[in-house]
Amino acid sequence: MKRFIYLLIVVSMFSCKEFNIDEGTSIKKNEVSVDKSMISGDFDFLPTSTTNDVYKRNTYVFSYSEEHEQSEWVAYYLDSEDVKATNFDRPFFEQDPLVESVSADWRNYKNSGYDKGHLCPAGDRKGSFDEYNETFFTSNISPQEHEFNSGVWNRLEEKVRYWAVKSDGLYVVTGGVLSDNLKTIGKEDVSVPNYFYKVLLTKDGSKMIGFLVPHENSNQPLYEFVVSVDDIEKMTGIDFYPNLEDTIENQFESKSDYKGWSF
Repeated sequence: MKRFIYLLIVVSMFSCKEFNIDEGTSIKKNEVSVDKSMISGDFDFLPTSTTNDVYKRNTYVFSYSEEHEQSEWVAYYLDSEDVKATNFDRPFFEQDPLVESVSADWRNYKNSGYDKGHLCPAGDRKGSFDEYNETFFTSNISPQEHEFNSGVWNRLEEKVRYWAVKSDGLYVVTGGVLSDNLKTIGKEDVSVPNYFYKVLLTKDGSKMIGFLVPHENSNQPLYEFVVSVDDIEKMTGIDFYPNLEDTIENQFESKSDYKGWSF
């Protein structure tokens, strides 16, 4: 039986990458107690976990699904310090030593026909080589078709980086929609999601937007993939940004407005 450490997570709005818990800690999300505050004060931006298997790295947190051999979500803060024009050598992918059930071996992807698709992109962690390097754990990847990974999904990642700079910081939650009867790859049966999502919230708490993208090549404009956060929650069973004030959360999550994101 896995052992969990129950900790208070308080995320400072002014130092959003500091989670006030030691790196490598396993935390049980539904036991976390936080102060529900917004903008002026502390705000815990982590989603709920359907697996209760949550881990923290230096600059992101993830909820691992052993059933699907990947994370159901990866959550992190993104701003201009993370997207510097720096070129680092790409390291090899490695199994994640934090995951108590042992994360999927990278060899599951070999000759599978699928890319090792980052959830927290390496391009979102260019503040330092250490931050960049820790995106190359198998807990931070999901099988993605190459044309999808390098096409529409890459366009969305670039747009998120643009918005993070323009809005002075974003909270990002991303992952594949994990459900029953998905195609699998490799000896460990790594699930291949049919959809991928991103849910974004500006640092100042003024805007939220959700994207749900079918796992296929597409030339459609990004606004075609905007859906309400409520819709993504229904598909995933995850409650995004549950520590927003209820009235704000309900207002944001019912909308599917792309126009409001013109900076």
